[in-house]
Amino acid sequence: MRPTSRSRRASAKAGPIDLRSDTVTRPTKEMRAAMAAAEVGDDVLDRDPTMRELENRVAGLLGAADALWTPSGSMGNLIALMAHVARGDAFLAPAGAHVLDAELGTAAWLAGGMPRPLPHDGGPGKLTPDAVRRAAGSTGPYYTLRTTLLCLENTHNASGGTVTAPEEHAAVAAAARAAKLRVHLDGARLWNAAAALGVPPGALTVGADTVQVCLSKGLGAPVGSLVAGSAEFVEEARRLRKMLGGGVRQGGVLAAAGLVALDRIDRLADDHRRAGTLADGLRERGWQAAVPQTNIVLVAVADLDGTLNRFEEAGVRASAMSGQVRLMTHADVDDADIAAALERIGAPGDGSAGRSVYAPVQRGLRTPDAGRAPVRPDGR
Repeated sequence: MRPTSRSRRASAKAGPIDLRSDTVTRPTKEMRAAMAAAEVGDDVLDRDPTMRELENRVAGLLGAADALWTPSGSMGNLIALMAHVARGDAFLAPAGAHVLDAELGTAAWLAGGMPRPLPHDGGPGKLTPDAVRRAAGSTGPYYTLRTTLLCLENTHNASGGTVTAPEEHAAVAAAARAAKLRVHLDGARLWNAAAALGVPPGALTVGADTVQVCLSKGLGAPVGSLVAGSAEFVEEARRLRKMLGGGVRQGGVLAAAGLVALDRIDRLADDHRRAGTLADGLRERGWQAAVPQTNIVLVAVADLDGTLNRFEEAGVRASAMSGQVRLMTHADVDDADIAAALERIGAPGDGSAGRSVYAPVQRGLRTPDAGRAPVRPDGR
């Protein structure tokens, strides 16, 4: 006998609640339908019409002249660095930035830049204009290391999804430009920042030469990011994308999901609200959970590996970030999932807390997810 939709939903609650990242979201039925019906062309030869529609729409949202689809945010960032940095040039970025710590060193290996991390003197994940001016330095003899680029990140993932407001971003970007630095903004979760601040995304890109944004996180597309800037930059970026193996043929199949994803920006507020609920509940139970600004909750623990294993066994999947437990809300978890996750996690001192609500562990059974080794830092 086929289970009813109600019983199917109930049984799903018995499985693991995946809070490792907002990248685990699955494409919606609307996205799948749009992908199946997409108008396509060979994007490498003469552009794909659906992909161009997506690129034009994102460029408009970001206040840029043009944009280019890339398979990943890491490729989008790398393309920007390759366009901005000459081999041997230094570039600045806030400590813990994704381009520094989670992109396999491609900024140095492939773009040829020397990374210079800066402390967060303006708050978690943030730089002040003075810090940028000091780090930019001044001209010197021919053998002086040149600093040519500032990379910013909004939201700052490793700091717990912290948000940089428009006036803060504009001031730092202006200081960089006054020091003759170009500015690249890693906006993998720029949509989250815009939703948290109640401003259009373009308000957060002022003064940036290039911007990278991602569609496969909170917006739920199965794949894809875009890098935006001037028409001249995008022309060169298209060449660099091909060089890196990122050219696609009938890319409209993927871009169609991205167009649907852009209609979901408003729902990110639900993720932020649920992250706040999760953090509040964890603190009530005795955990040291930071107050989130967006959809990332960081929890300071004494035993990171042990805590990740405990969460996994209790049926809550988490990841590690900045030496802490990272829990991320996303489109595929609802209020009931957050309540269940809190019940399963329990209090820090109760090693068996919450197990009774996760049937596969209680019965000693193994599911494909139960007992799996915890996921280590996975970048995004």
